[in-house]
Amino acid sequence: MNLFKMRRGLPDLDDLALDAIAPSTTVNPSREYLMPSVERPQQVFVRGQGSWLWDSADRAYLDFTQGRGANSLGHSPSALVSAIAEQAQALINPGFALHNRGMLSLAARLCQLTGSDQAYLLNTGTEACEAAIKLARKWGQRHRAGASRIIVASNACHGRSLATISASDSSTLTNRFEPQLPGFSHVPFNDLAALHAAVDARTVAVMLEPIQSEAGVIPATANYLKGVERLCRELGILLIFDEVQTGLGRCGQLLVEQSCDVRADIVVLGKGLGGGVPLAALLARGTACCFDRGELTGTHHGNALMSAAGLAVMDALQERGFLEHVVTVGQHLREGLARLAHRYGHGELRGQGLLWGLDLSDDSAEAVVKAALYEGLLIDAPQPACLRFTPALTVSKANVDEMLLRLARAFSRVRTAQLQCRKGIAV
Repeated sequence: MNLFKMRRGLPDLDDLALDAIAPSTTVNPSREYLMPSVERPQQVFVRGQGSWLWDSADRAYLDFTQGRGANSLGHSPSALVSAIAEQAQALINPGFALHNRGMLSLAARLCQLTGSDQAYLLNTGTEACEAAIKLARKWGQRHRAGASRIIVASNACHGRSLATISASDSSTLTNRFEPQLPGFSHVPFNDLAALHAAVDARTVAVMLEPIQSEAGVIPATANYLKGVERLCRELGILLIFDEVQTGLGRCGQLLVEQSCDVRADIVVLGKGLGGGVPLAALLARGTACCFDRGELTGTHHGNALMSAAGLAVMDALQERGFLEHVVTVGQHLREGLARLAHRYGHGELRGQGLLWGLDLSDDSAEAVVKAALYEGLLIDAPQPACLRFTPALTVSKANVDEMLLRLARAFSRVRTAQLQCRKGIAV
């Protein structure tokens, strides 16, 4: 079903770059009071359902970003809406220093399903990554003579706090001049020899993303992950997996480590855990469970409302056939994107489950994103020559087919605009 049939004339690349192709909407005068952070289109979105969003002009858009994967069950799923509404009527936030039933239930569920020993609930993946860094260094004080240096992979992106920016590669950051804290060593991704050579007496842990999403959906090989695990065991250091982008069903299993038969000492979860509500988790196993009272605090950490959202998401993930659906529809999406890539002469397709990155033949990703918006399709570009697709885990094959039609039209628009520009230059 095509809910966005309005067709318009072909713009040139300058129009694409200036956002002139976006459908006009009522301008919200409060926009001038919003501090700048990221470039946003002009549309103001007012409601959503499943894989669809509607703006203030009641135009429909097929959403294959879903808040960059945060809306794991899509927009306003009934189970999540009911869980949040019911919990809000009973208890929202009793306070960080008090237990609530949802906090205890969600921590237990996460530990039982992932084979972890302890869990801690936070607001964001960035916070959880920073907590993982603190936990590893606390372990180093106890078990490795005060070692504190953490090895991270090039092109990694572990968040936007000072500590997690330092653990990220500057090439993945919007501002490459962010201050860097000491205590991190960067090595090439998927290079086991380089990682081995970087370990010394000061090293406490290796921190990796199984798939580097912000770098353009670059997966670690299974052999690399197994080799890193073996190396950490042999050298007596911790292995930290940042599964903020990849965990909780996004790649077809609860955790990517399960599909690779690898076990980390610390796992970080975020994005889809709250289904759109801010929620993240830090999981620890074995001797990595070494935080003392008072070393983790946060006003909203583990509050009852967020925990209820997390439990609703976990209920959905455990439904019979849910993860199989992710694998099946993910394969359908992969095949469709591969056909489009071949037709338009684009490059490599990478990913797993419902996380895919498509390399383009040139640095036109932002232009394609803008052209797709014009066609009523939301996608994003983590790199100048790469598109990323993170639809709801509940997305249907019909949604995928509609997305492919709109993406093909976006590719055609950009290709035509490029040809027009070349003709203009030639003249």
